Amino acid sequence: MRRLGSTRRGGRSGRLVAAGVACAAALAAVAVPAAAAGPPAHRSVHWEAKDSGTPQVRFRGLSAVDRDTAWLAGTEGTVLRTTDGGTSWRNVSPPGAGALQFRDVEAFDARRAVVLAIGEGEDSRVYRTDDGGATWTESFRNTDPKAFYDCMAFFDRRHGLAMSDPVDGRFRILSTRDGGRSWRVLPADGMPAALDGEAGFAASGQCLVTSGPKDVWLATGGGAHARVLHSADRGLNWTAAETPVPAGDPAKGVFALAFRDRTHGLAVGGDYRPDQPSPRAAAVTADGGRTWRPAAVPPPAYRSGAAWLPHSRGAALAVGPGGTDLTTDGGRTWRTVDTGSYDTVDCTPDLSCWASGEQGRVARLER
Repeated sequence: MRRLGSTRRGGRSGRLVAAGVACAAALAAVAVPAAAAGPPAHRSVHWEAKDSGTPQVRFRGLSAVDRDTAWLAGTEGTVLRTTDGGTSWRNVSPPGAGALQFRDVEAFDARRAVVLAIGEGEDSRVYRTDDGGATWTESFRNTDPKAFYDCMAFFDRRHGLAMSDPVDGRFRILSTRDGGRSWRVLPADGMPAALDGEAGFAASGQCLVTSGPKDVWLATGGGAHARVLHSADRGLNWTAAETPVPAGDPAKGVFALAFRDRTHGLAVGGDYRPDQPSPRAAAVTADGGRTWRPAAVPPPAYRSGAAWLPHSRGAALAVGPGGTDLTTDGGRTWRTVDTGSYDTVDCTPDLSCWASGEQGRVARLER
């Protein structure tokens, strides 16, 4: 979700910009070959593992608030929250949700968050908490057996969207105007027809992303082309653009998007099957998603999550089961900086980046 904050260049903002550039430079300095066995101790910037205490859970949902506070959402209906930088985690899972798969979480602060469960029919649900997970309210339960919700994103603390795989030939969009307390299905008139076999990927909570007060993008795969759909009016009207990321198979396409502003964006994906190669697994846009060009040097394998480093115009991270890659030139070239397995990544304005994935894995970027 979009982070609210000052856009001033002087004072603290200026120092954060300088620190963001320094962080990107430090990451670039420790880039390692993809065959490396893990981050050596001498590296100045690395993922530092945080013990979630839940090795049985896969966390594809992650929302970082700041360096101290982050929320995780995963399998077995599990939601965790930390307020001490990952030293300890509190299980704040909604009661009775053990059979659900949470794939996305959007947190506004340490107390308020919205989580999305994915699946066919009534397995797709949304819950909201206003007290740090002590209590939850189920604010949406899907009753259409043809719908399957994948991702969720917010423009601000009130306005947000969730997206479903195509229903009757078009992607379905769910909208909230009260911070996820209530939802309504938007009209499908402004949505282009879906391609045969086209769908979204509930792999990292990043198949639907926003920038600014009204712009939102939706990533697809499975069809003849991997596409990115864009709306400039909070999901009422959409346009579709093809990307160079390979598709044509239910396992291939764009899995995650990240936009630095309303014009500069990244797309990552590939083929999620571990025994299959993923050439051209990244693409970039400089015109708000109207056109996409392939990365000159893409990540070496499938990537499911992406995030821009805060206060940097060219640096971003991409993560997947095979490692973490860094770009410092806006997505044109990528270098592997870690070979650990992560599904999703999120960064915050205070220069904090978090990642999470299988076997309860969660980490924070440390210098």
